[in-house]
Amino acid sequence: MWQIIETMPVKTKEAPFHFDQKLLEKEAHWSRDKNIRDVLVHLYEWHQLLLLWVKENKDGKEHPFLPAPYNWKTYGLMNIAFWQKHQDTSYETAVNLVQASHIDVMRMIDEHTDEELFTKKFFSWTGTTSLGSYCISATSAHYDWAIKKLKLHIKVCKIEGNR
Repeated sequence: MWQIIETMPVKTKEAPFHFDQKLLEKEAHWSRDKNIRDVLVHLYEWHQLLLLWVKENKDGKEHPFLPAPYNWKTYGLMNIAFWQKHQDTSYETAVNLVQASHIDVMRMIDEHTDEELFTKKFFSWTGTTSLGSYCISATSAHYDWAIKKLKLHIKVCKIEGNR
């Protein structure tokens, strides 16, 4: 992901997203995120969800992955709240936040054995899945999502020819 961002011209990094209307109607994130900063703060906030959830539960404090009042049916609203929260966050700050939180998440993952990460129900607070599944969701799965969005942004900017 960082290689993609680092190879972008400054104008592309600063350009707002201009995605096709069909994409904007397909999934909420296509219309929610307006620029690269929005993608980066989304990643950061999901890192924070994971880190807090693991810390609190390992400390013996029952803590759901998604904060109240959200659940798996309404987490799209949570993502919008994250977006709103960061409208005054600069691109540079977003880069720093997600880079630091990525390091924190990798450190947390390294503190666990493969058995702890990948055995379903190893921890009671992971429900019917594994801690590793949550880690994958908040990291590599989200990074894949971000990469697809960044690549499309680059493509659109080249087509527009002014970036």
